[in-house]
Amino acid sequence: MIRVMRPIIVAANWKMHTTPADAGDLAAAISRRTREPGVVRVICPPFVCLAAVRDALAGEDVAVGAQNLHQELAGAYTGEVSAAMLAGLASWVILGHSERRRDAGETDELVSRKLGRAVEAGLRPIVCVGELVDEREAGRAASVVAGQVRGCLGGHDPAALASAGLVIAYEPVWAIGTGRTATGQDAAAMADAIRATAREIGWDDLAGALPVLYGGSVTSGSIGEFLAEPSIDGALVGGASLKPDEMAGIVARASLTAAARSAAEAG
Repeated sequence: MIRVMRPIIVAANWKMHTTPADAGDLAAAISRRTREPGVVRVICPPFVCLAAVRDALAGEDVAVGAQNLHQELAGAYTGEVSAAMLAGLASWVILGHSERRRDAGETDELVSRKLGRAVEAGLRPIVCVGELVDEREAGRAASVVAGQVRGCLGGHDPAALASAGLVIAYEPVWAIGTGRTATGQDAAAMADAIRATAREIGWDDLAGALPVLYGGSVTSGSIGEFLAEPSIDGALVGGASLKPDEMAGIVARASLTAAARSAAEAG
């Protein structure tokens, strides 16, 4: 039973793919192929492609997101991008992606600081959380993710984060590019744990309206299993987001979920 009508969101994370020469054409193709009702669409290209994607999507109902931002407003941080630099280029931002945690050593404390900058700049944040394979096998998946939620969201005003449109993406790190797969039930259990933790840190009734996406190597063939779970509200799509056919299938299935939930809410 859906008690709160949360948005259905499909966000494309292009990671380190595309160039300014081809990103615009790809974004336009995906936009044309995914014009389905009831789905919030977001494309997150590399920094150097933000302007090309923004221009290609002019007039389309598709948001542009950045893949990261720096925790400081400005300074001697060679190669970094601040929230202010994203003005006019992006309206969403991904924070704390598992690859940033792995490759750049990002901690929950750092992600929390970045979250504050995103909210200050009016960017809609997607905060990523998820456990490693050894953590899951040790039975610590829920506690690890709960700790990440506390570390990233704790200290922020829940009402301000809710007003900013905070989204959480659950990434089972052990199922990304490993050949292993998470089930819809796995993802739903973690989404429930995420919202339960939000309640514990002061979100109270706001936790029920917190969108949680699945971010574990989702495809058009697997998305249905996850969207069948009432606690999952869409997907953060990686490799499949570079393929218009895959994105068309994912968004079409998401639109069916949005329609079904709307009908249930009305009934």
